[in-house]
Amino acid sequence: MTLNHIRRGSGSPLLLVHGLGAGWRSWTPILDRLAEHREVIAVDLPGFAETPPLTGEVSIATLTDAVADFIREQGLDGISTAGQSMGGRIVLELARRGIGGDAVALDPGGFWSRRELAVFAATLRPSIVLVRALRGALPALLGNPVGRTLLLAQLSARPWALSREIVLPDVRGLADSPATGAAMDALTKGPAQQGALAGSVPGRVTIGWGRRDLVTVPRQAARASELFPDAELHWFERCGHFPQWDAPQEVIRLILENTD
Repeated sequence: MTLNHIRRGSGSPLLLVHGLGAGWRSWTPILDRLAEHREVIAVDLPGFAETPPLTGEVSIATLTDAVADFIREQGLDGISTAGQSMGGRIVLELARRGIGGDAVALDPGGFWSRRELAVFAATLRPSIVLVRALRGALPALLGNPVGRTLLLAQLSARPWALSREIVLPDVRGLADSPATGAAMDALTKGPAQQGALAGSVPGRVTIGWGRRDLVTVPRQAARASELFPDAELHWFERCGHFPQWDAPQEVIRLILENTD
């Protein structure tokens, strides 16, 4: 499978891997600024945006396989990677496998306790059902601060302060992507993320976490750091699960300073 992708900018290549939502457009708040410094390559994972779904099992392993195949097919061995949420987990899995170079994982999944995982599934699944039911009304609902706050309180620390243009693609992606349900099953029913022994990853690993993340809650950062002992942990203050929404300039600095 060839992943749909876009390329912007010039310089050292940087691969962006999105989470549940809009595909590569999830990076819109920071993509152009990153492209002022790097050749940015942003992919649509299988079953999201313009990449067709996988024909077989959907799991973190098979989604990572698809990204690894893309890296090989495009001649991008050693490329720096950055991912958010499920995409953050995928770039950590690539690093664990020894694929790519420097890696930045923003609020990655895969480090829930059983109780946290149950809460995650019990809260996000109904939210997905809700946005699907409200599909036609989403532009209007997200066009005012009250609607954004009601719909996005689980995802952003300050949803009222965001613009409709920033959040609408990801919310629509949750509703429309054919792989949303299968990817949720992979996150909630599949195995937890495995770690990497010290010295075994191919480049620097940086993990960024929002202090107000209600999806991958902040105490999971300690588990991630234990499983990836080479990783540097960065905290985003007043930030929820989507740091590219809540702290775009800080995310840009974090990625540029921690990837070559």
